Parts: sequence; structure tokens; C-alpha cells
Amino acid sequence: MTKTPTRKPAAAKSATKSPTSKIAKTELVDQIADKTGLTKKQAGDAFDTLVDGIVDGLKNGQSVGLPGLGTLSVRPTAARTGVRPGTSEKIQIPAGKKVAFKVASTLKDTL
Repeated sequence: MTKTPTRKPAAAKSATKSPTSKIAKTELVDQIADKTGLTKKQAGDAFDTLVDGIVDGLKNGQSVGLPGLGTLSVRPTAARTGVRPGTSEKIQIPAGKKVAFKVASTLKDTL
């Protein structure tokens, strides 16, 4: 008689998060509230203001430095020829802009 392999139920998976998991805005707001003594609403407003400031700076073509984290900046992309997936048709991709992130050396050294 041969044994068939048994599958572990989904609940038996490890409780640790994978490196690809992400932290939601609510978790960040909770951390801000806990560490600063602000209410969750105040922490949420502070977070939204921070994000708005970063977005406004990038829209104005400025680089945004976040000490201990890195620098966000807008970089131009050149026009190029690409290939449409599935059909292998050559297409022209126009020039544009992208947001680039350069990790701070202090953070890079700790990873």
C-alpha cells in the first residue's frame, strides 16, 4: 500500500511575512500615532500632508530627500522602440518621465 502525500492546511503556514509583503497606510498611521501621541486622525492627516508635499515637489521637478531613507527624483526617459507582447509587433514608445529612488547609504548598509 502506498501513501499519498498529505497537504498541510493553509492555516498551518508560517506566521512570518514574506519579503514581498507590504505595509498598509493604516499600519503606518498607527505607528505614527503610537510613537508621537497623536490621535489616529491627526496622524493620518500628517501622513497625507507628507505624501502631498512629496508629490508636489516631484511635480515641480524637485528631488525630495528623506533622511535615512533615500532620495526621490524625476528622471526623463528616452523614446525607444518596444515589442508588443503576444504579437511581436514593433511599437514606438514615446519619451516620458519616471520617478527614481536612490537608497540612502545608511539604509543600504543595514539591509
